[in-house]
Amino acid sequence: MYGGFWYYLKNAFNQKDNSLYKILAINILVFLVLLVLRVFLTIGGGEELYRSILSYLMMPADVGKFITQPWSIITYMFLHEGIFHILFNMLFLYWFGLLIHEYLGSRKLANLYILGGIAGALFYVIIYNFAPYFSTQANHALMLGASAGVYAIVVGAATLSPDTTFHLLLLGPVRIKYIAIFYVVVAFANSTGANAGGELAHLGGAALGYFYITLLRKGTDLGKPVQTIGRFFENLFSNRPNVKVSYRKKYPPYKSEPLKKNPSKSNNSTSQEEIDKILDKIADKGYDSLSKEEKRKLFEYSNK
Repeated sequence: MYGGFWYYLKNAFNQKDNSLYKILAINILVFLVLLVLRVFLTIGGGEELYRSILSYLMMPADVGKFITQPWSIITYMFLHEGIFHILFNMLFLYWFGLLIHEYLGSRKLANLYILGGIAGALFYVIIYNFAPYFSTQANHALMLGASAGVYAIVVGAATLSPDTTFHLLLLGPVRIKYIAIFYVVVAFANSTGANAGGELAHLGGAALGYFYITLLRKGTDLGKPVQTIGRFFENLFSNRPNVKVSYRKKYPPYKSEPLKKNPSKSNNSTSQEEIDKILDKIADKGYDSLSKEEKRKLFEYSNK
């Protein structure tokens, strides 16, 4: 399991329909870059410069400041400073994201994460600017973290398959609907605490996750604009075609074209019979079911 995780994480940007690992990889890479930047700038006496750079990437509660840095509604959801902050966010993203990916596919998982982050940011801005309790804090409040997008995925998974069971340490088997309810209640209870902005974003992301799945069941996909933008950037930065294979029945999320076969140039190490068995395995269980060696053989054969 863990070998597969690290393989997909390392190759996140070399594969299509792999949003879960792309999101994980971006969050981890940004965390490491910020960590190195903070250490070097702090040692060199540039801690204020680091804070200034970070503030341009964080989500401000002040509407006027947000207008001058609109990109922050996206960048904030990939920022973390504390090791435990990113650790728990990425663990929950991975556990619940696997369920969303299995049922709905890669693109809808990305929809949930991005829309959840945006919904969380907007809810945070609205409450900070209209609730009297936060009126004195809106001018300087800033927010960062993937939690809103993660909450959207957690609640979305619980809405989609509420009786799926996770086995938790000390607690044993627990249905994910109860895990989601627990975390939403905790976020609500802490919405006036020290991390009020983050907890409000959690609630906004959670609400988006519920409504996204509910509307999707009725045939309305709120994530179509996200998919359109995602495809644009995929095409923009794609510098080589992916390996394409053919199989007898469709198994989302992978799309394929017929594999070119040339028996006259067959590789001694990979017979036609082996390739046929690999294609049958993809048809029955999907591309993810292949071993590393089977993927290597398929890749080499397709490049003949």
